[in-house]
Amino acid sequence: MTTAPRLEMTEVVKTFGPVRALDAVSLQVGAREVHGLLGGNGAGKTTLMNVLFGLYRADSGAVRIDGREVTITSPRDAIELGVGMVHQTFLQVDTYTVVENVVLGTTLEGGSHGAGLSAARARIADISERFGLHVDPDAVMEELPVGIRQRVEIIKALYRGASVLILDEPTTNLTPQEVDALFTSLRTMVAEGMSVILITHKIRETLAVCDKMTVMRDGARVQTLDRAETDADHLAAIMVGESHGTYQAPTVTEAVALGTAPQGTVVGDVPETTFEPGVSVRGMTVRNDHDVELISGFDLEVGKGEIVGFAGVAGNGQVELAEALAGVRPLQSGSITIDDLVLSDRATAQWLDAGVAYVPEDRHRDGILPTSGITENLLLGSHRSARVRKNGLIDWRAARQRAQEAIEKFAIRADSPATRAGDLSGGNIQRVILARAFAHRPRLLVLHNPTRGLDIGSTRFVYEQIREVTAAGCSVVVISEDLDEVIAIADRVIALYQGSHAGEWRSDRVDPYEIGRRMTGLGTSVGGAA
Repeated sequence: MTTAPRLEMTEVVKTFGPVRALDAVSLQVGAREVHGLLGGNGAGKTTLMNVLFGLYRADSGAVRIDGREVTITSPRDAIELGVGMVHQTFLQVDTYTVVENVVLGTTLEGGSHGAGLSAARARIADISERFGLHVDPDAVMEELPVGIRQRVEIIKALYRGASVLILDEPTTNLTPQEVDALFTSLRTMVAEGMSVILITHKIRETLAVCDKMTVMRDGARVQTLDRAETDADHLAAIMVGESHGTYQAPTVTEAVALGTAPQGTVVGDVPETTFEPGVSVRGMTVRNDHDVELISGFDLEVGKGEIVGFAGVAGNGQVELAEALAGVRPLQSGSITIDDLVLSDRATAQWLDAGVAYVPEDRHRDGILPTSGITENLLLGSHRSARVRKNGLIDWRAARQRAQEAIEKFAIRADSPATRAGDLSGGNIQRVILARAFAHRPRLLVLHNPTRGLDIGSTRFVYEQIREVTAAGCSVVVISEDLDEVIAIADRVIALYQGSHAGEWRSDRVDPYEIGRRMTGLGTSVGGAA
């Protein structure tokens, strides 16, 4: 006798204007099952789950939960039907406590506000204990690291009675130890009868925790497989569109992007020789937006042609470090020198003239002019340069030609160089920002989460471009919350914890779990950690 699936989505179609984001997608998820939903960027994974959670309304198709057809028009409908979703960006009030965030939007039981919170606190403690999601209910959210914040979001869904839990790329900002703990919690959930849908692009992690997996590509379901029926190479082939014919194993860079490479895999050779001096940072002290000193007395050397990667849990000074190195954030003290040129306290134009290029973390807020075209966005930072001027004025014909070349080289999906940057998808905005940074012929290139939102081919292309500029003598700093990426691309890896240097390794001699310990302050003297 075949058991009916917990969840069925049948022939779901969703369009955005002329774009068919979901093309008659069907999905079945059983009870007591972790189901992986895989695919590259733009495959339709998150769109499909946003339909299930009521954030989007499907144009056609049906959804059944426990055999009953249901109508979901809002997240409230989904929650009442037992569907919970943890997004990549957490929906939390930083100044509230854990318990206040969890109960927000619910009706408190127990009469008075105090009694209601006490009852909620007890329920949260029970959920935490049952599923290994240990949190302090009275902790203030803004004081918690990202791994604990994620646990709060999961607890929030369980508190509301979720029997189907959707997790969107949940391991992106976690240390290896936190990934292991999360997967243990997921197995406990399904043992108690829940269903979990894991949206991811990391095959290695999928195979470690999922019972079944569905691969999507270009808005369509390609195939659903049992864990026992497949392996990493097979899944990689399906994801990149080579499920038929002769399969060629991914390159090292593709394997890193797919998540099939073993932990600690390095892209390219790590040179034994000492790099020629390039960038020197001495005694750098930086304050954050709340005027709190976050980076104190920081020293750093980056050689010409060297890639230094920083690994850290989000919120440990990465933004402040990147902005200070790029000249965007002023130093409270210390100095930054490229060759013999001291850039500290100089105007932004002088940093740009010195060859400093920057790819920021927040591409929408800090990376583009959304109402301007691709051409104008590619000119930012070089608009005063003689390279783009003719008789003292910007040569717009040449600028548009260079923009068209960048569109082709970086595979930017746009109708023309006049397309407004704000009308592009997140991944294409990232391509515009990368194209601008590499076009500046940098001597110091600061990259913060450079491949976020990019597909496998684009990730490989970015890695190749990084190697190309280092071959020309550029010093590169890569700051990424993807530990696999840092290890893969960097010559040297530095763990960052509370704005301080927490450990350093050559990338071919690292233990990812040891880096994970240092990223959380263990094994260091920073912040009193033991």
